[in-house]
Formats: sequence, structure tokens, C-alpha cells
Amino acid sequence: MAKSFNFSEAPGHLIRRAQQLAVSIFMEETAGFDVTPVQFAILNALMDDPGEDQITLSGRVAFDPATFGSVIGRLEVKGWVKRQADPADKRRKLLWTTPEGEKVALQMKRAVGKAQQRIVSPLDADERAQLGRLLAKLITGHENAAS
Repeated sequence: MAKSFNFSEAPGHLIRRAQQLAVSIFMEETAGFDVTPVQFAILNALMDDPGEDQITLSGRVAFDPATFGSVIGRLEVKGWVKRQADPADKRRKLLWTTPEGEKVALQMKRAVGKAQQRIVSPLDADERAQLGRLLAKLITGHENAAS
């Protein structure tokens, strides 16, 4: 019996490796924009819901609220996001994309779409659909269990 754990077949290890590949491909395809996957998700979420509060938005893009503020800060420095205190509650921060941020996010759509295609390119169409369903089920199952 082996002394070590066979991590090469462990779901956690495989998911981590898949995530590494996904980020690497995303960064290659969007290299001209100097953006991370989370920053792109934030810009897109804010285009759909301008004026969203920072805590709600961090949950929507599934990012740690403790470090979310620093990501928003980097987007502010780029001139892509505007943050201001909620007039009804000064502790609550509301967010909007700037015209420049929206323009850049729209310009990135093609590169991000290409990245998504490259990520699943080793799979056939049925496998891609199955992977999407299984990942969604895995995430939903854990989110529901945490509630």
C-alpha cells in the first residue's frame, strides 16, 4: 500500500489544475488588456447592475469579500470603476463602471469568448455540455449545503 495520497486523481487537485489552465488561457487571450478573470467578471456584473453595493457584488462574482476592496481599488486606478458611499448608509460602497471601463469590457468580450472556447477545446460538444452541467451541480450542491 502506498504511503502517499494519490492526489493525481483527486477531484480537488484536478479542479485546481483546471483552474490554473483556465486562468492561464484567459491571461493569454486578454494579454493586451491587463485584466484578471475576476476584474472582467466585476466589470460585466456592474454593466448589468450599475450601482451595486460592494458586498453584494463580491457574492455575485464569488470572490472573497475581505480582498474584494483591493480588486476594486485596482479597477479604480485604471479608471474603469467608480466607487462612492451610499447616501443612505455611508459605510456601504456603491459601484459603477466608468464609460472607459464599459468600453474596455466590451472590447474584451471576443478575447474572453475565445479563451472559454480554448479551455474546453479538448472536449466534444456533448462533453462540454456535460462538464458545464456537472460543474454547476457541484457548485450549487455546495452552496445549498452551506445555506
